[in-house]
Amino acid sequence: MTATASPHLTKDRVFDLIQGYRNTSLLRTGIRLGVFDCLAEGPLTAGDVSAQLDLDPRGGLILLNALAAIGLLEVADGVFSLAPGAREWLVSGSAGSVANLVHVLASDWEWDALKVLDEAVRTGGTVVREQAETPDFRYWQDFATHATAATGPTADLVARELAGWMAARPSVDVLDVACGHGLYGYALAARDPSVRVWDLDWPHVLEIAAGHAERLGVRDRVHHIPGDMFEEPLGGPYDVALVTNVLHHFSEERATELLRRVAGALKPDGRLVVVGFTLTDEPPDRDPAPYLFSVLMLAWTTAGEVHTERAYDRMLTAAGFTAPAVHRLPNVPMRVLIADRAHP
Repeated sequence: MTATASPHLTKDRVFDLIQGYRNTSLLRTGIRLGVFDCLAEGPLTAGDVSAQLDLDPRGGLILLNALAAIGLLEVADGVFSLAPGAREWLVSGSAGSVANLVHVLASDWEWDALKVLDEAVRTGGTVVREQAETPDFRYWQDFATHATAATGPTADLVARELAGWMAARPSVDVLDVACGHGLYGYALAARDPSVRVWDLDWPHVLEIAAGHAERLGVRDRVHHIPGDMFEEPLGGPYDVALVTNVLHHFSEERATELLRRVAGALKPDGRLVVVGFTLTDEPPDRDPAPYLFSVLMLAWTTAGEVHTERAYDRMLTAAGFTAPAVHRLPNVPMRVLIADRAHP
């Protein structure tokens, strides 16, 4: 969810907000049907695109004209081509493509939850049947499959920040709680051959993570702990624990409970890495991403929200960790918090 701050709210801006879902729907449909990949080979008529993608000719023409209307395609004399930048960002085979993120950032489950946001606001939590805390929530399969495009910068940061510390240890055992795609742990394993990773998540998610581990050449050093992160024995002790993109799903009290479990599975000199949104003292219009993500947590969880950095200090201290070092990357809304086990 994104926003553009404006010093003066205009009627056109209000209309853009009212109809924003249409643009999302067009982009999602173009990606799902393969329109941008099809046109990556060169300009085509609507009939050619419809024939190649097995679309109804009338439906294909209407879609292509609409994609041109919102600036994703160009059209001249009935021939359609990619708009400038579309090859880089929307063609699935390109190095910088973010097309697959549409399955995560514009998922059916997210849309369903936000359609009844007014009820969530009235009740103070989710009102949909399938949501982020539902066991075996199917969305996590899409997240594990497609969210890898947004993970690289923060995974690289974690690996860089831990590199010197890991190098001083004879071996490094890593627990990745609610691992999802698993890329944070695999980035550590790819950098250091002594690293072994234990991934904890639902079984259907671990299957997808295993595929990423295989692709990155670290599968032989990855172990699985299938089940609920609040209930499954964590094993250990570990040198590093990763808790990424998960604490915002819970209240401060519940998140602290999870952090206490993780602390109990770490070695006395172990290290914790938390990745997620955080709220700072910046006003919402200066740092909109975490405030907008909190809306999704309201619609999608019973008590989740993006926590303030002061709340993280409280949670980590209560769970037995030191105050975290907070790391930021330019133009990346996620923060990386690194803390040590606190000595009595």
